[in-house]
Amino acid sequence: MTADRDPNRGAVSHFIDLVRGTVPPMNPAGRPFVAGAAVAALVLRRFSRRAGVVGGLLTAWVAWFFREPKRITPTRPGVAVAPADGTVSHVVAAVPPAELGLGDAPMTRVSVFLSVFDVHVQRLPVTGAVRQVSYRPGKFLSADLDKASEDNERNAVWLTSDEGHDVVVVQIAGLIARRIVCHVGQGDHVTAGRTYGLIRFGSRVDLYVPAGSRVLVEPGQRTIGGETVLAELPER
Repeated sequence: MTADRDPNRGAVSHFIDLVRGTVPPMNPAGRPFVAGAAVAALVLRRFSRRAGVVGGLLTAWVAWFFREPKRITPTRPGVAVAPADGTVSHVVAAVPPAELGLGDAPMTRVSVFLSVFDVHVQRLPVTGAVRQVSYRPGKFLSADLDKASEDNERNAVWLTSDEGHDVVVVQIAGLIARRIVCHVGQGDHVTAGRTYGLIRFGSRVDLYVPAGSRVLVEPGQRTIGGETVLAELPER
């Protein structure tokens, strides 16, 4: 004899699937912050219902800040995709970070500014090998300033794509940001669009591509990390 199906169980399962399909997953680096905000909300709730509601909203915002949505990365060779969600602030010729030892030859730098409302995970711009990772402490100027590339705390990753192009992506701390997280190391083989790091609470990401690359964005345009093609790299 077949047991009757519980319609409530089916509705709950459908709701859970709907939430999973709508709410993006959270980057693991955000879990301690969400847990701390949740505990604070519970403590506040003991003293004031209104304060507890505010704490709950703050917890939800922190979880949303550390979201890591799935992205579909272009697979055609010879392109560099956006390393972050945000707004293009500068497209200039610039020398890559000195700590990488790439010399004084200018490359093309595309800077993407992240507001506190943008997704804050960083994604790899090309498929290839990690040649070097260099962290340098520094200031915490507003990330939308051009001199933030030189003066602020930063973490630079030098990549060589499978086609042989040298590409550099730099995480730069901002006015509020005080922690840069990077999950790749020298010798790793990585895939374009994969999440590799995080900057907590406001930041900027610079992408350096070879001189002669065809840049496909302009200042003021919005980018989607792991999806927007920022540049077509020169033919080898």
